[in-house]
Amino acid sequence: MAKMNFAGVEEEVVTREEFPLSKAQEVLKDEVVAVLGYGVQGPAQALNLRDNGIKVIVGVNPGGKSWEKAQRDGWVVGETLFSMEEAAARGTVVQYLVSDAAQKLTWERIRPCLKEGDALYFSHGFAVVYKDQTGVVPPAYVDVVMVAPKGSGTSVRANFLAGSGINSSFAVAQDYTGRARERTLALGIAIGSGYLFETTFEHEVYSDLTGERGVLMGALAGIMEAQYQTLRAHGHTPSEAFNETVEELTQSLIRLVAQNGMDWMYANCSATAQRGALDWRHEFRNATLPVFERLYQSVASGEETRRVLEANSQPDYQEKLAEELRQMRESEMWQAGAMVRFLRPENWQKTAG
Repeated sequence: MAKMNFAGVEEEVVTREEFPLSKAQEVLKDEVVAVLGYGVQGPAQALNLRDNGIKVIVGVNPGGKSWEKAQRDGWVVGETLFSMEEAAARGTVVQYLVSDAAQKLTWERIRPCLKEGDALYFSHGFAVVYKDQTGVVPPAYVDVVMVAPKGSGTSVRANFLAGSGINSSFAVAQDYTGRARERTLALGIAIGSGYLFETTFEHEVYSDLTGERGVLMGALAGIMEAQYQTLRAHGHTPSEAFNETVEELTQSLIRLVAQNGMDWMYANCSATAQRGALDWRHEFRNATLPVFERLYQSVASGEETRRVLEANSQPDYQEKLAEELRQMRESEMWQAGAMVRFLRPENWQKTAG
């Protein structure tokens, strides 16, 4: 593996140069990859593997929306599309890509289908790390591995089709065959990973759950709502409050951060913006640091897992979720946002054309 320096810490990273697709194809030439689940990650990983010449079959519950979607994507019933149990029995690599809650519900159906020497593959460490709550305890006679793309299934597929790929983390929790690491790297490359970063199941799930509840989603939404409400309370119009809270971030500033880092974004803003942001950043960090520490402890203790599993197990969860998202969508802030997005210049040009 290539050794790379990350802010003074040397880490090992697997590159496509040292583990090209041709090597992945050779490693996986005798494998049958059974992708269980066709919701978020399942379609992207299955299609990328198929396009890269890997033998792939898909397992989902017959008759549902996922079954129909799989057929639309070219998976053939009885040839490459099966029930979850039959796919697991036919596969030598079982990619367990149903949701975290569904893994708990379906594990006792899948476990008896695993054969000696199979690889049980995850894209999230949730079920294995929190086995006391999920009941997912892999048998001792299989490899237990993980490749976790750093993006949604939509991004995994879109980046693959664009020829760029997406970075992923990987881990081996159990090496029964002595080939678990090689299999994992081959699968990571074959699903379209660019670079592969080594981790553990525990570190992946702790950082993932913290990130989702924090900066990536929960904290982002919460701090946007707080600033918008403050501006509105002081007489600013909905469009102005939204523009200064969301639109300028998503359409300008975050792109500069993605391009060349936070300091680059600061350097490309006005002196007034720079000074104020540099001063207030410390206050926001100090105010939120205890919240993030409390969040991390909630993740590590399993409390977040308990809440997720409890919520997802409720028969009316989907209806409740839809209602929560409706309230967000129909809030003044995001209704204002819909109009602001409609008025973006690129949309005006489309309308004018």
